[in-house]
Amino acid sequence: MMISAGIDMGTQRVKVAIIKDKQIIAQSQNFSGFEPAKVAEQTLKEALESAKLSREDIEHITATGAGVNMASFADSTISMMGADAKAGAYYFPSARTIMDVGAEDARAVKCDENGVMMDFVVNARCAAGAGTFIEAMARALEVEMNDMGSLSLNAERASPINASCVIFAESDVVSLIHREEPKSEIARAIFDAMAERVSSMVNRLGVTPDVVLIGGVAKDVGFVASLKRRLGIDILIPEEPIYAGAVGAALVAAKRAKRRH
Repeated sequence: MMISAGIDMGTQRVKVAIIKDKQIIAQSQNFSGFEPAKVAEQTLKEALESAKLSREDIEHITATGAGVNMASFADSTISMMGADAKAGAYYFPSARTIMDVGAEDARAVKCDENGVMMDFVVNARCAAGAGTFIEAMARALEVEMNDMGSLSLNAERASPINASCVIFAESDVVSLIHREEPKSEIARAIFDAMAERVSSMVNRLGVTPDVVLIGGVAKDVGFVASLKRRLGIDILIPEEPIYAGAVGAALVAAKRAKRRH
């Protein structure tokens, strides 16, 4: 019986996954806040309690994510791309291209049938291809962030906006509001602009089916609809895409623990 844990130290949230014999038995998440190291300890504790386990039951802990160095108690680390590849192939064995769209950045990974990363590309220069873009635009539109997706699905067309930069996009959105364009069409334009950035990033890598979308933004129906339209292909999404990084790290932890034995 092999029990391992993965911790994804994201810019906005800390996620933990615990795996026993390749089955996910517990998952937990919290906002990173100002003390992500403490939050990591607390999130792991909550996941252990949920699985009715103690810290001693865990064979190996692997950390990943932007704040990976904050998880000082982890036994090892893995790159975000490596964790994405492992998770994508775990959820969908047919996965060959994995897109991860989180709060602060977006990336895409190519993997083989074993979930081993072959190549990757990252869009970290601008928030226009990540979750914070939706947040900023929702504020400009005076719409709840969680309502943006369903609102955009009501649009018959998209109003054009500049997606090269959050500042330019916000300026365009304000102009459209002043012109009394329907909010649904502006919302769709926002998702289309995001999808444009993410798809051009993925096209640099090359799209090899099956394609999987993970990360917190994968839950947004508006973004998913725009991305499907843009890529012209179906996209597979796991039930809880926000935990993918932690799940990938936990799978790597299990492999490393096995190797040690």
